Amino acid sequence: MFGPTSDKYSLLHQGTRVRKMHSSYRSTFRTIGDIPLAMVDKDKITPIKNDYKKRRKDTNVKILPYFEEKVTLLYYYPNMQPDIIDSLVDNGYRGIVIAGTGLGHVNKAVYPAIRRATKKGVAIYMTVQTLWGYVHMFVYDTGRDCMAAGIIPTENMLPEVAYIKLGWVLGQTDNLEEIKKLMLTPIAGEITEREPYNGYLIFQGGIPEVEEFIKKIHK
Repeated sequence: MFGPTSDKYSLLHQGTRVRKMHSSYRSTFRTIGDIPLAMVDKDKITPIKNDYKKRRKDTNVKILPYFEEKVTLLYYYPNMQPDIIDSLVDNGYRGIVIAGTGLGHVNKAVYPAIRRATKKGVAIYMTVQTLWGYVHMFVYDTGRDCMAAGIIPTENMLPEVAYIKLGWVLGQTDNLEEIKKLMLTPIAGEITEREPYNGYLIFQGGIPEVEEFIKKIHK
């Protein structure tokens, strides 16, 4: 995808860590919580990082093309009603990924619905709406309550990535412990051990020091 808005170079992003961040800006795609894999121009590819899974030389590949369609991605919002979760369960959904607020939270009003869902074997996993950062559900009471109700944190998986992975995992097994193991085992960089120092860079326009910097590089 485009690096700058010009055609000067492109960036190679890892699919499990990339997000479209602007509706029309040409350099809209952004690696979240990490850095791109490489810079690409007309003449060469310049690696930026090397800790990724490289192409294997053997052809001994096992394909597991099974996917559970009864999985959903639920963005929590203030005053969300528990009947949304109840309806999902009543309609046979087997997995729910919640994009929670803050460090991974939902309102107490939906706790009973979550408990009912997990008791019926629905796999519920928590991500964060902030995109950058990790789910930290031990910090506040609400996070700990959610875990006690059966919600499992997904480290720093992006919401859409967690949704796709949960659909695939539920296509492989019905065992909740095996589901958890597969969900929390990184396959292709969807969970990283830590966020690098330059994995979160956002400049706030309008403030003097940023405007001064932008004038130096934006012609």
